[in-house]
Amino acid sequence: METQPVTHARTRIKICGITRQEDALAAAEAGADAVGFVFHPPSPRCVTPAAAGTIARALPPFVTAVGLFVDAPADDVRRVLVKVPLGLLQFHGDEPAEFCGQFGQPYIKAVRVRSGTDLLQYAARYPDAAALLLDAYRPGVAGGTGETFDWNLIPARMTCRIVLSGGLTPGNVAAGIEQLRPWAVDVSSGVEAAPGVKDVQLIGRFATAVRWVDRQLQDAKVSAG
Repeated sequence: METQPVTHARTRIKICGITRQEDALAAAEAGADAVGFVFHPPSPRCVTPAAAGTIARALPPFVTAVGLFVDAPADDVRRVLVKVPLGLLQFHGDEPAEFCGQFGQPYIKAVRVRSGTDLLQYAARYPDAAALLLDAYRPGVAGGTGETFDWNLIPARMTCRIVLSGGLTPGNVAAGIEQLRPWAVDVSSGVEAAPGVKDVQLIGRFATAVRWVDRQLQDAKVSAG
C-alpha cells in the first residue's frame, strides 16, 4: 500500500494499561504524551477509579489521562469521570457514535482490524471522534492481545487521524510509523514485565525508537524539499 503523507512533525505516544503510579511517572519521564487506564473488569490491567484518580492527579502537566471502556453503561463512565481527571475517552466495544459523544469529552474509537473491515466506512460512522485506534482482531477479546495485524489492510485514502496499536514493541514501532504515518502509537503489553506492570527500560526503548524514526522521516522530508 502507499504510505500516507507526513502531516505532523512527531508521533504521539500513549502507554496504556497503567496500574501503578511509578509506571505512569516513568512513562511521562520518557516523553509519553498520554497514559491509559483500563476500566474493563475482565482485563488483567483493570484499575479501580480510586486508584486511577490518584495516579492521574500525580501526572505532570501536558500528559493526558485516557480512560478505556468496553461497552460500559453510561452511568459507569460518568462515575469514573467524577473520580478520575480524564482528558480523553477510549471506547473498545460496539458503542455507537451517539453513546461515545455524550460525555462532554473528546474520544477515540477502537477498531479491531481484520480482512474485510471497511475502515473508511467505520470512520464515516464516527465523524466526531478525535481519532480511530486500530488494533488487532481476536474473537472474544476487546483488545490488549499483544498481537499485530496486517498493516496493509489500512487504506491509504484514510484522512482521519489514526492511532496505531496492536502488538507494538520497541522493535517494530519504527516500521509501523514509517509505513503508516499515524498520529500516535499506543503500547501496553509491548513494554511490560507482567500484565499491568511496566518495564521502565522497555518504555524508554519504545520512546527512543519513536523519536528516532520521526527524525529520519523529517530529515527525508527536508532533503526532498
